[in-house]
Amino acid sequence: MRTRVVITGMGGICGLGADAAAIWNEMRAGRSAIGAISSPQLHDLKVKVGCEIKTLPDHGIDRKQLVSMDRFSLLAVIAAREALQQSGLVSDDATTYRMGTVVGVGVCGWEAIEENYRAILLEGRNRAGIFTVPKVMPSAASGQVSMNLGLRGPVFGVTSACSSSNHAIASAVDQIRLGRADVMVAGGTDAPLVWGILKGWEALRVLAPDTCRPFSADRQGLSLGEGAGMAVLESYEHAMARGATILAEVAGAGLSADASDIVAPTIEGPTAAMRACLADAGLNPEDVDYLNAHGTGTKANDQIETAAIKRVFGDAAYKLSVSSTKSMHAHCLGASGALEMIACVNAIREGIVPPTANFREADPECDLDVTPNVARERKVRAAISNGFAFGGTNAVLAFKAV
Repeated sequence: MRTRVVITGMGGICGLGADAAAIWNEMRAGRSAIGAISSPQLHDLKVKVGCEIKTLPDHGIDRKQLVSMDRFSLLAVIAAREALQQSGLVSDDATTYRMGTVVGVGVCGWEAIEENYRAILLEGRNRAGIFTVPKVMPSAASGQVSMNLGLRGPVFGVTSACSSSNHAIASAVDQIRLGRADVMVAGGTDAPLVWGILKGWEALRVLAPDTCRPFSADRQGLSLGEGAGMAVLESYEHAMARGATILAEVAGAGLSADASDIVAPTIEGPTAAMRACLADAGLNPEDVDYLNAHGTGTKANDQIETAAIKRVFGDAAYKLSVSSTKSMHAHCLGASGALEMIACVNAIREGIVPPTANFREADPECDLDVTPNVARERKVRAAISNGFAFGGTNAVLAFKAV
């Protein structure tokens, strides 16, 4: 019999709020945190819109660890600490080698990279900062979470662009099912609101000039954001044995690749991932009540995702509640799936579907119920979260009530 994996703690930080509860409250209220980016170093950008964290919480992380951390790692540690605290777990000599972490990252430590470029090329310094390499490596976030929480089990990073969080959570589930760990802290993080990254996205001509309007006929592109989301995963038996509060079950995962184009998605890849997820979770299309869409707000992506959902769910697609919370927290790249996990789990627990904010005009090519602007009360037995990425790397997760 396959090991069941459940969520017993969640943590998050993004422009919507400094913890998972605050993020959910803003999602439920349909409030978007997308707006003008304040950094003075971004003066020559054509698009200065995103979802930034205005003020970091008082995290209490030791300065000796802090000096070796880039912003994306710091956000991951803040979210992971919150998740572990909610779970009630403690890493000690008896448990430390049975607890691990997997953190998904899209663009890694560009804050440190740009600091060094400025120091060497503009300020005339003759060497980079001593912690540059450990700050910028994609696996830095998982290592920093491991050190801060005392996790000595399986620890590694995952990077698959915009589906990194979902891949990380799926990988963490596998560690538990394979017997390599009893507990895994998993999710994603990213801090892409730096000059070089924004200039690159600007060149792709996919950034919205005002805000993100997924599925709305007048949508003009995506908005970038920063943040992190983390969950404590453990086997159902382990959670029950210690009397833990179970928030939801990770019912299944579906992974696929388009094998087609580095930026343009196909219908076939997302379709395969959603079908594989339903099969892994033992769910029929009609069993799913809420689908948190990848929903980036670009013309092509939203239309292709809608078509893929209709292929997978058939007639049940029109009974689904669909929404894109990226309309509120923006596209946080490697962190997006983990923030959307917070939406899915709370939708199940509270019977509330968060809306697609900023929606103004129906698109006949995106004709599903996208929950425009206002949250809806609905019993959610199971929720699906889509993550599709450049390179055609797709990862879909299913969550259900316990």
